[in-house]
Amino acid sequence: MPEAARPALPAAAYADRLVTSLAAAGVADLIVCPGSRSQAIALAAARAAREGSLALHVRIDERSAAFLALGLARETGSPVAIVVTSGTALANLHPAMLEAHHSDVPLIAITADRPAELQGVRANQTTRQPGIFGDAARVVLDVGADALRHPEGDAVRAVRAALGWRGDAIADGAPVAASSEPDDAHTEPGPVQLNIAFREPLSGGAPAAARPIEPVGRPPMPTATLRAAAATVVIAGADAGAAAVDLAEAIGAPLIAEPTSGARFGRVLVPHGRDVIAQLGEAVRRVVVLGHPTLARAVTGLIRRPDVEVVTIGRAGQDNVRGTGATTVLTGRIEVEPAERDAEDIGREWIERWVAAGRALAAEHDAESAPDSQLSRSAYAKAELAEGRTPITRRELVTQVWDRTWPHDRLVVAASRLIRELDAFAGPKAVTARANRGLAGIDGTVSTASGIAIAHRRSGEPGLTRLLIGDLALLHDAGGLHVPPGEERPQLQIIVGNDRGGSLFDLLEVAGSAAPDDFARVLRTPHEVDFEHLAAAYGWPYERVSDRAGLRRALSQARPGIIEAVLEGETDAQQL
Repeated sequence: MPEAARPALPAAAYADRLVTSLAAAGVADLIVCPGSRSQAIALAAARAAREGSLALHVRIDERSAAFLALGLARETGSPVAIVVTSGTALANLHPAMLEAHHSDVPLIAITADRPAELQGVRANQTTRQPGIFGDAARVVLDVGADALRHPEGDAVRAVRAALGWRGDAIADGAPVAASSEPDDAHTEPGPVQLNIAFREPLSGGAPAAARPIEPVGRPPMPTATLRAAAATVVIAGADAGAAAVDLAEAIGAPLIAEPTSGARFGRVLVPHGRDVIAQLGEAVRRVVVLGHPTLARAVTGLIRRPDVEVVTIGRAGQDNVRGTGATTVLTGRIEVEPAERDAEDIGREWIERWVAAGRALAAEHDAESAPDSQLSRSAYAKAELAEGRTPITRRELVTQVWDRTWPHDRLVVAASRLIRELDAFAGPKAVTARANRGLAGIDGTVSTASGIAIAHRRSGEPGLTRLLIGDLALLHDAGGLHVPPGEERPQLQIIVGNDRGGSLFDLLEVAGSAAPDDFARVLRTPHEVDFEHLAAAYGWPYERVSDRAGLRRALSQARPGIIEAVLEGETDAQQL
């Protein structure tokens, strides 16, 4: 009997129905890493991609692939699935699963496993897989080789858990349908493990049809109230969103927003907010926190002050920002409670003090960097020529990238010294900037940005995705530059600030206390990598710039590739 005419074998039948059901439930992207035990799901995904029911992405390295999934899910807000084989393959997903957990990003790790008879007997590529991600997985669904009966239900359970539904509303054999849940039956989106044991034969036979299922919606959100109060400041950390702007205006409070908050704009935004805290912070009596603030010690110190009440707009059932004094965590949609006085009356003078102080600092910084408007034409030409010979500083790099990024663009910023520089000097602007600040690791940044770039381009929005990254963070995910033949290449411009090592450590106390040679070897970790050759190895266009004029020219071209910005003389803490 021809292979195509044979009924699907158990592994293949389950995989066909699972992939079809994932797509129907709302998974638009699926990443596959090569492997034998997972071959049935990989082949089912390839077939689904040919039929147009989902987008397939293939990557060799599981760690980079997981961060690609993370980037796609960050940009779309929808669950993204990644398929890996057994053994060490799934261990490589752990960094991205941790970041997804702490950033509330919906990922579904589909981990192929060996059957029960191969467990505990030292069979090849066999380890204890269910629960390997610990608390990082919102839910662990373990499907044994004798339980490959309800792939539609398994798919729906995985998608529901990734989207933040609590509990397991569908039992084996139950009808697959949308179920009603109480209003508090939600938590934040996050990562899920679907572990599936397959027996040989691992593929073969005609495709199997899945039962129809409905798309999985998001759980209902509860509502909480917040009152306006005097001496309040709103802090917007990573992923806070534009809701932070609306809330600050509604309660009459100045807004201090990190660059990856999505809230660094509006009439109540305080420019150079972390520096203004040093001037006015003693008067603060309440802080309202949205997102995950991580960049400034001044902000952290304000939140941790025992005389400051902290209200966190937070995560149901998860860890949240807390102060050392009174802390309240509110989850869901926030409604502003009417106050005895109008919020505008409460906050007008208070906001004006903070905003005016921030604008004064901004004017000082602008005066330091702006050319003299009274220069003669010849003097101005000389100044322009000198500009072309002026080395690039970190401040120049981050502000040029920020200033050339528009609301329709995407900016991804690595966890490096550059994001702190951006926080210090980036002006007010409605930029969609993203970063892996859940755990603030440098893992997988190139791959995360690639996922964001692919999803952004597919959305049909105009604009470019830029990645601002340090040299060590780029080296850490150099494998993320590899795009296999035939796969979609991300429209991504990578701007790497190369100061030849981990200069972030220059800012820490250890820089002044450790023996210089030991500090350089084990912390700053200098390197001699030629980024031009690295770019060529992976087929990326490359340009090296070492002066301000060259940086402006390279950024203005707004095209994919790697721009290496050489940061001259930027090797010690005094330069910041």
